[in-house]
Amino acid sequence: MTTQSSCTAAAAVYPAPARAAAQARGAGPWPLLAVALGFVMAMLDVTVVNVALTHIQTSLHMSLAGLVWVVDGYTLAFAALLLVGGALANRYGARNAYLAGLALFVAASALCGAAPTAAVLVGARLLQGMGAALFMPASLSLLNQAYPEDAARIRVLALWSAIVSVAAATGPLVGGIVVAAAGWRCIFWLNIPIGIVGAIMSLRFLQASPRHTQALNGAGHALAMTGLASVAFALIEGSTYGWTSAPILAAAALGGTSLALFALRERRAAAPIVPRELQDDRRFVAINGVGLFINIGGFGGLFFVSLYLQDALHANAWHTGLALLPLMAMFTIGNLLSGRVSARWSPRVTMLAGLSVAALLSAVLAAGAAHMPYGVFAVLMALANLGCGLAIPAMTVTMMQLGGQHHANIAAAALNANRQVGVLVGVAAMGVALHGLATWPARLEICFSLIAVAYLAAMLIVARSLPAAAGMGSAAR
Repeated sequence: MTTQSSCTAAAAVYPAPARAAAQARGAGPWPLLAVALGFVMAMLDVTVVNVALTHIQTSLHMSLAGLVWVVDGYTLAFAALLLVGGALANRYGARNAYLAGLALFVAASALCGAAPTAAVLVGARLLQGMGAALFMPASLSLLNQAYPEDAARIRVLALWSAIVSVAAATGPLVGGIVVAAAGWRCIFWLNIPIGIVGAIMSLRFLQASPRHTQALNGAGHALAMTGLASVAFALIEGSTYGWTSAPILAAAALGGTSLALFALRERRAAAPIVPRELQDDRRFVAINGVGLFINIGGFGGLFFVSLYLQDALHANAWHTGLALLPLMAMFTIGNLLSGRVSARWSPRVTMLAGLSVAALLSAVLAAGAAHMPYGVFAVLMALANLGCGLAIPAMTVTMMQLGGQHHANIAAAALNANRQVGVLVGVAAMGVALHGLATWPARLEICFSLIAVAYLAAMLIVARSLPAAAGMGSAAR
C-alpha cells in the first residue's frame, strides 16, 4: 500500500467531492485537506522512490543491499514507532504530534535530497519513517475530532482513503516524470513546499487537540519497538540472508519474545499503552486482525502482479506503471463508494461485501489465471481490488468509532502498526512463493491462493467477531 506534483494533483481533484460532502453534512473540507496533504506526501514518497532506485544507485554508488534499505528502512522505522507516535499524540495532543511529525518529515526529506553518501540517505529515510509514525495516528485522530458525527465521519474517511489511493496509484508515474525531468533529488525536495502548506493549513483549520495525562510506559514501548523492528528486519531481509540463516532466526526469536513480553506486560501494567478498555473489546482485536489480513492480500498482490507484468509478460517499467494504474484506481473507486454503502447499510456489511468479492475473485484467479487472456485477468483483478477498496474505509471508520475521542490516537496507531506488519508479511510471502516455484502458472496459482486466503480470513473475522451494529454505535469515550 506512500513526488509531490502528484500530491498537488490529488489535492486539486479533491475539493469538489469534499465540498459535496461538506454541504451534505455541514462540515467544511479544510480539516480533511490539511490532514490529507501530510499523509499523501508521505504515501507518495514511498512509491516514487521505487522508480528512482537505479538513478540513486548510480549517483551514490550504492550496493543492492543499500538500495533495499533506502526503500525498507522507511517502513521499518514507521512500523516500529507507530505505537510511540500514538502515545505521544495522546499525551501532547494530536495536532501537536501531527505538526511535529510533519516538521521532522520535511526536514528529513531535505536531508534525503541533499544526501552526499548512501549512509546519509539511508539515515534520512529512517528519520522520514519516524516523522510518519508521529503524524499517521494523529491524522486519523484529527479527522475523528473534526467530524464527530458518525455519518459525516464515514464519508470523510472514505474520501481520505480515496485520496491516499490516488497518491499510491499515481506515484510511480509521477516519480518517473520528476526523475526524468529534474533528477532523483527533486522527489524529496518537493516535499518541502507541500509540507509547509500542510503545516499552515493545520494551524489554520485544525483545532488544538485535548491532552490525556497518562504515563508513557517507556519499558512497554521499548518492548513493542524491539519486537516490531525485529520482525520487520526478519521479513525485509529474509530473502537476502536466507530464511534459516542465523541473523534472520535471531531477529525472529527476538521479535517474538519481545512481542510476547509486551503482551504480558500490557495485561499486568497499571497504565498499559493500549487501554484495557480496548484490550478487552473483541471488536478492537478483530479490526486489527482485519487490517493485518487486508494488507497481506492487497500489498502482497501489488508486489506479485508488478513482477508478473515485468517478468512473465515482459512489460517495461513505463508499461508496467500504465498497466497498474487502472488496477490501483479501483481501490480509489472502492474507497469513494464505501462511504455511501456504509452510510446506508453499515460498515460491517460493507466490509463483508467487499472482502467476499475480493476473496472470491482471487480464488477464481488462482484457479484459472494461467490460462486467461490478459484482458480477463485484468478485469478480475480490478474487481477484486474494488472489493478491497470498499472494505478499507469501513474498517478505519469502525476502529475510530471504537477508539472514540479519548482513545483515537492509540486505536489508530495499533491499526496502522498491524497493517504495516501485514505489508511486510504479504511481500515476504509472495517472495517465498516466487523463489520456491519455477514456472509462472504455478506461481499464479499459489500466490493468488494466498491472497484469497488472506481476504477470506479478514471476512471471517468480520463475520464472527463484529456484531451487526459494530462500528455504528460504539461509545465515544
